[in-house]
Amino acid sequence: MAEIVRMPKMSDTMTEGVIAKWHKKVGDTVKSGELMAEIETDKATMDYESFNSGTVLYLGAKEGEAVEINAVLAIVGNKGEDYSTLLASAQSAAASGGKTETKTEAAVAVAESPAIDTSGIKADVALMPKMSDTMTEGVIAKWHKKVGDSVKTGDLLAEIETDKATMDYESYNTGTLLYIGAKEKEAVKINDVLAIIGEKSADWQTLLKATKAKSNEGAKPSPTTAVQAAVSSPTAQTETSNGAASANGRLKASPLAKKIAKDLGYDLSKIEGSGDNGRITKQDVENYKPSLSPASKVGDTKPAPATVLPQVVGQESFEEIPVSQMRKTIAKRLAESKFTAPHFYLTMEINMDKAVEARKSMNEISPVKISFNDMVIKAVAAALRQNPDVNVSWLGDKIRRNAHIHIGVAVAVKDGLLVPVVRFADNKSLSHIAVEVKDLAQKAHDKKLQPKDWEGSTFSVSNLGMFGIDEFTAIINPPDACILAIGGIKETAVVKNGQLVPGNVMKVTLSCDHRAVDGAVGSAFLKTLKGLLEDPVRILI
Repeated sequence: MAEIVRMPKMSDTMTEGVIAKWHKKVGDTVKSGELMAEIETDKATMDYESFNSGTVLYLGAKEGEAVEINAVLAIVGNKGEDYSTLLASAQSAAASGGKTETKTEAAVAVAESPAIDTSGIKADVALMPKMSDTMTEGVIAKWHKKVGDSVKTGDLLAEIETDKATMDYESYNTGTLLYIGAKEKEAVKINDVLAIIGEKSADWQTLLKATKAKSNEGAKPSPTTAVQAAVSSPTAQTETSNGAASANGRLKASPLAKKIAKDLGYDLSKIEGSGDNGRITKQDVENYKPSLSPASKVGDTKPAPATVLPQVVGQESFEEIPVSQMRKTIAKRLAESKFTAPHFYLTMEINMDKAVEARKSMNEISPVKISFNDMVIKAVAAALRQNPDVNVSWLGDKIRRNAHIHIGVAVAVKDGLLVPVVRFADNKSLSHIAVEVKDLAQKAHDKKLQPKDWEGSTFSVSNLGMFGIDEFTAIINPPDACILAIGGIKETAVVKNGQLVPGNVMKVTLSCDHRAVDGAVGSAFLKTLKGLLEDPVRILI
């Protein structure tokens, strides 16, 4: 029987994935555990292995196209099986708000028995997902939320024990946890009710009753979706010539498609929809290429001026580059940081004469080449140990003071910026840090970083000195409260013992979240850092 394969959530900040490469095409046989596709998330390109066995009947996107979390990635079933109704139900549900549904007899179910109307209930049912290819049920190892708790998308909701491992289950919904389908140590079958999340006043009892009724009937789609599937079928509605308008003349388009078209000044009636029954989608609007309108040429009939200027040969041109998943996430996270965290900045000059000499001596005996950046990371870790009030995170109603020191190191890559983490940096030698930073940077460039490589930083550093930048300010990397911007080492005139002599100076700027770190605290940290770098033997103590 045909089954829908949905886009999984492969990172904590992922909202959609781009198909980097398909390893299977329509008509191919796929087995559970086989590599089906390579998916580009906001942080890395990751392999997706199939949990299903059968024939690939449908692919939800071409290579280079984006698929939202939980949207249709593919359909796998028996060779020659008709999957059209299953696909139509999935697309209809997505257009009507994303209610989970995967079966096909929607219209039949409505016709055979009266269904419970849940369209006005502002809550969503979370079903037990299939977490392994052989899983038939999951045991609740631990709940991380209880009834009445607030839940956000991405929050850890529960730990679920499958037949192969105990795995974390992150919520795809935001709201209040209204109902829990099983106690800890109890089993829940695949697609049975795991929890209900929504508004506090939502009638979750009716929603639960409707869900169980559908489960007993063997039909998964919501009644609202079923009615829409029946109404939008070709036998119930006549399409207009452009395929996107209903019989009453109203254009069928998703809200996002309408918004994008309005922002770009496109006429929706001229865009051909590729969605269910000609519905215009976001991709249709983005792929639309408006032709030059004849009206735009009106008004070019004025007589030539008396003075004829020589014609300049040239052509206006531009290239529109699709925004990568990484760049989308960078834009979102840094905008949130900049506009929610009140930044202030502290700049200090550090004399690096002794650091230059010390690095030269260390590299004569070190098994790996130690960079100034490695020395700064080690000095920052030592300074944080002496100034723990900087090694903090703002959590809204409380401040978390971290006892451990994990330094995030900003690495520039082709599509943007990644921040891999050097863990327990204060306990590592300079040569250890040098090797680890090089390894993490290479993984970042190759898009091979794993979640454990970029999660958990308590403080971040960003170094642009190698590009000839003297000084700059950096945006805080949440949930850290501070980030240190490091400029280049510049040979300049400095005053020593009342005399003007040449010296090596480096400027650093500390960006602080004023909600968690005050000016005096940040200044004390910089003073300690300055002392360590101006006499680097102290870093080794």
